[in-house]
Amino acid sequence: MPDPDQQPASDLGGFAEAVDGTMYVVTAAAGGRRAGCLVGFASQCSIEPPRFVVWLSTANHTYDVARAARHLTVHVLGRDQRALAELFGGLTGDDVDKFARTAWRPGPDGCPVLSDVRVWFTGRVELVVEAGGDHVGFVLSPAGPGAGPAEPPGPLRFGAVRDVDAGHPA
Repeated sequence: MPDPDQQPASDLGGFAEAVDGTMYVVTAAAGGRRAGCLVGFASQCSIEPPRFVVWLSTANHTYDVARAARHLTVHVLGRDQRALAELFGGLTGDDVDKFARTAWRPGPDGCPVLSDVRVWFTGRVELVVEAGGDHVGFVLSPAGPGAGPAEPPGPLRFGAVRDVDAGHPA
């Protein structure tokens, strides 16, 4: 009989559900290409110097562009931005130009900054972390001013987008 205190190694179970993390859109540009994807794995990882890490799926179109990019822009989606989550999480840049479907402007090195997102920053890629899984970490240092309101809206959480069918396998 299986031990009820043991969970399968492949499943974080209720822990991942309880965390219900903030959802981000990460964008990149390099070699005349631009890309962006919905990201749920990201966190500040250093106070001094300031660093933030985003984890991109190696199966994702954005991963390929990010590997060649010097900057990435990290956008915090607000509760009211499910449509952007569906665009960047439910479609793949292999098939669709997501940027033709939303307002944006070029940031450093042409990295797209989404016009409708209130909280974002652009970071210089300082380190790429191969963790041995299906995601790779991009450690970023702030590369100039970002944007954020005095009273940020509540972020869009994983629980609100868990039913979005991914544009690619994990």
